[in-house]
This record gives sequence, C-alpha cells and structure tokens, in this order.
Amino acid sequence: MCGFAGVFEYTSSSQGIDDALLTRMGAAISHRGPDDGGIYRSECGRVGLSFRRLSIIDLSAAGHQPMSTPDGKIWLVFNGEIYNHLALRAELEAAGYRYRSRTDTETILYAYRHWGERFVERLHGMFAIAIWDTEKETLLLYRDRIGIKPLYYAQKNGMWLFGSEIKAMLEHPALQPAVSREALYHYFTYIHTPAPWTMFDGVFKLEAAHYARITHDGTMRVEEYWDPLGHREPEFNYSDEAAVTSRIRELFRGAVEKRMMSDVPFGVFLSGGIDSSANVAFMSELMHRPVDTFTVAIRGQEDTNEFQWARRMAAHFGTNHHEVMIDDSGFLDLLPTIIHHQDEPLADPVCFPLYHVSKLARDNGTIVVQVGEGSDEQFAGYASYIRAARMMRLERALRPVPRSLTMAAYALMSPLLARKRIDYRQNIIRNVLEKQPAFWGNAIGFYEEEKRRAINLAEFDGRGIPSSYSLAEKRFQRAAEAGYGDDLQRIIYWEIKHRLAELLLMRVDKITMATSIEARVPFLDHLMVEFSMNIPSSMKLKNGNPKHVLKQALRGILPDDIIDRKKIGFAGSGKNMMTPEIYQHARSLLLSARHDYYNVPYIRAMLDEYERTKINFTPQLWTLYNFELWHRWWIEGDRSLS
Repeated sequence: MCGFAGVFEYTSSSQGIDDALLTRMGAAISHRGPDDGGIYRSECGRVGLSFRRLSIIDLSAAGHQPMSTPDGKIWLVFNGEIYNHLALRAELEAAGYRYRSRTDTETILYAYRHWGERFVERLHGMFAIAIWDTEKETLLLYRDRIGIKPLYYAQKNGMWLFGSEIKAMLEHPALQPAVSREALYHYFTYIHTPAPWTMFDGVFKLEAAHYARITHDGTMRVEEYWDPLGHREPEFNYSDEAAVTSRIRELFRGAVEKRMMSDVPFGVFLSGGIDSSANVAFMSELMHRPVDTFTVAIRGQEDTNEFQWARRMAAHFGTNHHEVMIDDSGFLDLLPTIIHHQDEPLADPVCFPLYHVSKLARDNGTIVVQVGEGSDEQFAGYASYIRAARMMRLERALRPVPRSLTMAAYALMSPLLARKRIDYRQNIIRNVLEKQPAFWGNAIGFYEEEKRRAINLAEFDGRGIPSSYSLAEKRFQRAAEAGYGDDLQRIIYWEIKHRLAELLLMRVDKITMATSIEARVPFLDHLMVEFSMNIPSSMKLKNGNPKHVLKQALRGILPDDIIDRKKIGFAGSGKNMMTPEIYQHARSLLLSARHDYYNVPYIRAMLDEYERTKINFTPQLWTLYNFELWHRWWIEGDRSLS
C-alpha cells in the first residue's frame, strides 16, 4: 500500500530541498509504511521524493522506493497494487527489459518507458503514482480509475507539492493550513469535499481516472484517461439475465483472485451481508486454508449488530473468525486519532467502527483485507435509489403544476413529518414539491436552501461559488449524452464518480492505513464497473428488489437467507451513534466556534429543536460537528478537541 510525498521546484526562487525536509514528509505518513522508508533528490536539485513502504509484494530490499530505471533517468514512487503486473512483465521482458525484483513497482517504470505516459491505461489495480522523468524534466501524477487511492497536490512559491496525504505536504514550510471557502460550501451539502477541491485552501486532489503532467516551467495539464461509460460489448446480450449473472460471477471471481496477490497474510472484513459474504465465498473457493474474517459491532445497538450473520457465514465457510465489540465510551478519546488520519472532514461516523475492525485485523497479523465497497453503488443496493428514481419521475410530472400549489401541499405535510421525527425542513419530497432537483446524492448534509440559512453568507457570497447541485447536474448530463438516459443509470454514475470515490473509498483508505493495513475492493475492479454500467436498470431493480441481478448471480454460492435478509448499514448510522455524550460534546463545540462560518442563531435553534423533539437532524449535526473537529485540529492547532 505505502505512501509518498514530494516536491518539484520549477523556479530558482524556490526555498530548496534538503534531506531533513523529505524525511519529515515521510515521517508524517509513517503509518502508511512502517516497514521501510527512502528519499531521493535529483541531480538538478529541483525534485525530491519521500516514500514509506508497507511491504506486500517482494518483501526484500529490492522493493525499496524511490525506485529508478537502471540508468537512473526515470524515478518513481508508487502507492497501491497493480494486479496484472505479471502479465505486463512478460510483455516487457519479451521487449528486452531486465528485472531486478519481483515488484509491480518495477513494472510501472518499464511500462512508462515502453508505452509512454498513457501506459496507465494498461494497468489493472488501485494506485497513486508519481514519476519524475529527468530527460524530459517532467513530473507525472496518476490516480487509479475508481479513486481507491488518493493523490493531492498544491502549487506554492514556484514549486509543486504532492503526496498520498495532505499532512505530509504540510511539513513543507511553504504550505500553511487555511480553509477553502469553495470546498467548505460544497462540504456542507455532500458531507465531504468533492474533487478537485480539498478543505485546505490551495490544496487539490487529483480526480479519479485522471493524470497530471507538470513540465519544467511548472505548467500543469490534467487529462482524463478512463470513464465507466461507453464500454458496452457489442456482441453481448445485456437483456439475457442468465448471461448477465454468469458474467458477474466470472468477473467477480477474477477480481477476488487478482486481489489475493500477496506475500503477507490477508483476510476479509465480514458483516454477513451479501457483499462481504461474496468475498469470503470466492476466497474460500480459491484458498487452501481458512479465510481470516473480522467483524465489529456496537454494544447496545442490536438493530445494527450483525454478529449472528457474520458467525453464520464464518461457520458456513469454515473461516478463522475474529470479532470486536465496541461502545461509545472511547469515542471521544479516539477523536484526535480519527480527525488526524482523515486529513479532511468526512462526516461519516462509520470511521470509528472501521478503525476498530482494522486494528483487530492488524493485531491478529493480517496485513491485507478485502472489503465490499462499491457493490451497492453499481447494483442499486440502496432503497434510497429506488425512492430517488421514483421522485425524479414525479418531479418531471409536476413541472406543469404551479409552484404555489405544490408548496401549499408540502406545507400541509410538514406537521405530519415533524410528528414522525422526519426532517421536515429538507428532504427529497420537499425538493420535488418546491421545484428543486430530486436527487443530489445518497449522503446529504444540507440541501442548498437550508444550507444558505445555516451558514454565514458573508463568508461565501461574492466568491462566484456555484450551487452544489451543479456538480451533480454536469454528471447527469454527461451520462445522458453518452446514451445512459434513465434515472437510475444517471444516479449510479454520479455516485460512482462522486460519493464512492471521495467519501466511501476515502474513509476506507485513510482509516485502514491508520492501522497500517491495506484494503482491496474486488467489486470495483474496473472491468466489473464497465460491465455493470450497461446492465439494464430493470434487472438491477426488479419488482422493487434492490440488487436483484447480483443476488441472482450469487444464488447457490451464498445461502438464500443471507441473500434475502434485510440490508443493515455497517456497524451503525449517524442517528444511532448520536448518543447523549457525543451530542453534548458536539453542541458545546458548535456553540463555542472560533470562526464565522455558521449562522449561530440558526444552529442554536436547530440544536434546541433536536433536544425537544429528537427530530432527525443528525446528518446536519454530524456535518457541522465533523467540520468543527477538523477546524480545531488542523486550523487552530487545538490538540485536545475538548
């Protein structure tokens, strides 16, 4: 897995690169690579690379990075795994390249030299890559197709800084932490910062499936090299459900097998749901020893406790099973660790149980785990997708109806929603009846109108920040232009390019790496994603049944009671985890904020109403609370978070 950071100074007025700086940058992300570290400074003195290694493939010193071609003209740091590196190696060896290691890192070096900068199109895997070409005096940065691995960059004082985590870049004195107003504005809606922004002003993240070329004079050009749309197989009958389910099994088996490439112990995060159970099923088929499985639950939250289902699967497949039970008593003590490792605010309390199950794996000697992310997004596994597609149709049907009438209808509904503790201030029904777009995303803090009441507009207006919905609208338009016209297809495309990459996968990367383990995501093999994008919506949602076609593909592989059981979110939700102790901490911080981004009277009124009624304002509360924690830690330097 590993991590890296670097500096490219393209003007003579830059501050200079020394070994101590590069060492500090690497030390800031030592959790990503506790096994080895290395630095490189170019002969020209303009480029420095720092690397931390988590040894997975070829545990010998031959895998040390930064790594160069034998002639020293191309240098590389790389984070991730290239699952088809042996096939590429065979091609490259046939072309005359001679290897010094068994690593996929060396394959990247020769692939770049042999096929040029678009070599990335030949890679299968998850990766962030930085290449310094000494002859061309060009720096190249690459992020994998789905966005499983993050890669950040910033331009400051005649130099480019880059790295796997922002905290490594902040070791450079030229980069001082400050809030990006544009990122914050969109964060309040999406509960994460959408690419290319980050919450740090002037720091950006490379979008998934993009690469950046930075030339000798500091000019950057960013290009997209892949998109999940447009990969329809002309000879395949996508309307034949039997053919589709057969191909899903074939692709998933291959994806799991590729992700078993490892020279260290590996296992699975097992909830007992269909996705994690599928990982266990195919790994069990491919292995000659029991699969190591790991499960977490929260004490006192029986509605989210999946121990019985995980145990059922562990017994069914004969796994070596491990469990950890947590409660909220250690939540506040863990806050500094989580906020530090997130880099940016991710308003998803799942990060806390994820940290505990990751630590459980590491403490039991497992270094690599397979996880189930990406299945729900591809195969429409959320009931909210069904509701959203339905409401998008209603939105179009109501367009001729005067807004005054639809708003009056919602005014009549609001008291009933409030009595049921549903957030009457903002929801998808209100959006439709007030002539707003129905679907913005599957995890929303504040919709636009509500957001503009909750924030101090003086901090944001006048900066030319567009509506947060415009980001989704662009993706919807792109899908429609590519021939993916139905509502569910457009929802899935937006979710894959946005929430999946920058929230779900970001939390997986940051939290698993916090405990020095590597997470692999077989459902997000790009061949699976390309195929699933072309499966008809009617096959993903059949008779109101989410993930119908995936469930059919797994019949006979998983027990029917696992396939057909009710979906449960991973180890709790924002609503369940807003315990009295956590709420009181959130309230105290929000009402003593040391900045001017909030409309404080509005926030206070919302908190008071939540206390009186327990109405479901938890998405907004977690969004505000997480930002407040981040701001105190990274901007104010408050290491107590008290």
